[in-house]
Amino acid sequence: MSSQNTFPKLHNAAWPGVVGKGPDSEPPIDLDTMLDLTANASVNGRKFDGVDLFLYDPHISIDISDDDLKAWADKFSDRGLVIGSVVAPVWGPTGGGAAIDPGEGRASFLSAVRKGCRIAQRLSEWGIRPYGVVRIDSASGVGDWASDPAGNTANVVETFRQAAAIASDHGERLAAEGEICWGAMHSWKYMLEVLEGVDDPGLGFQADMAHTLLYTLGYNAPEHAILPQDFAWNDSDLLDSSLRKVTDALRPWTTDFHVAQNDGTVFGSGGHDRTGRHCLALDPNGKLDITRHAGFWLRDGNGDLTRKCRHICWDGCMFPNEVMMQPQTWNDILGVMVAVQDAHGWSE
Repeated sequence: MSSQNTFPKLHNAAWPGVVGKGPDSEPPIDLDTMLDLTANASVNGRKFDGVDLFLYDPHISIDISDDDLKAWADKFSDRGLVIGSVVAPVWGPTGGGAAIDPGEGRASFLSAVRKGCRIAQRLSEWGIRPYGVVRIDSASGVGDWASDPAGNTANVVETFRQAAAIASDHGERLAAEGEICWGAMHSWKYMLEVLEGVDDPGLGFQADMAHTLLYTLGYNAPEHAILPQDFAWNDSDLLDSSLRKVTDALRPWTTDFHVAQNDGTVFGSGGHDRTGRHCLALDPNGKLDITRHAGFWLRDGNGDLTRKCRHICWDGCMFPNEVMMQPQTWNDILGVMVAVQDAHGWSE
């Protein structure tokens, strides 16, 4: 029987309609359509509670006016959805810049953070955004970072430190997305080095199950691989111990969490670099036991709920539009989210 927990709230992500799309891929899926697909999903009477938002054209411009933003807030409300975390486009071409660059790149990066925090603050003031963070990454490639690992990591730390101060001024918190394509964030140890270097409660970690699985394999950072090169995926005990090593290190910093699936490979489309492949919720090639492994993040080392994330979000980027336009895709995703909430949630 379903537990009917009410937390963490269940969110879909808007950005799969944009990420990996474009002239050299498929057309983006507009935000209205993404909201409709989310609002229409249903599993045994359970629904999505909200959507995490991408502050990027053609969804929400980082330079949107308050009037236009309020109109979008009303569209969410009309569909019975709230807004959670938002993604600040720190990598341009809408004004962002590389965090490893202490000059113009940092200035542009911080400008994008400031604009993103303004939008997040407004949405919270209007009551449509009851929780969530502002997501960032280093907006820097692994190859660029590798030209001077120590110096570039120090630059990312200082950029993030200044960004956290901006977020605090807006009453917001930042979360750095752990993903193998972002320089200084491309392994669990490098990510931990950045978080410890900033050492500010205004900066947390955003864990995505599809990406953190790749941390154990050492993609783009073989020096930090935990699983052996000849790892057999049916060795569940070794997989679990490797995942626990990552989660135990990064869980104390985790303030935002993405439920996802991965088949152990990397993938990229459109202008997006190759990174951990997001698989469909019921993909038979998925390497994660989604519900059980989500508990590695949502429960501490003693098995107790951390309750640090008041909502969780499904992340599934770079799926074909044909798949994304099928209602069953979102019902399947919602079903997995409900299972995670039932297993690792609570009621208030």
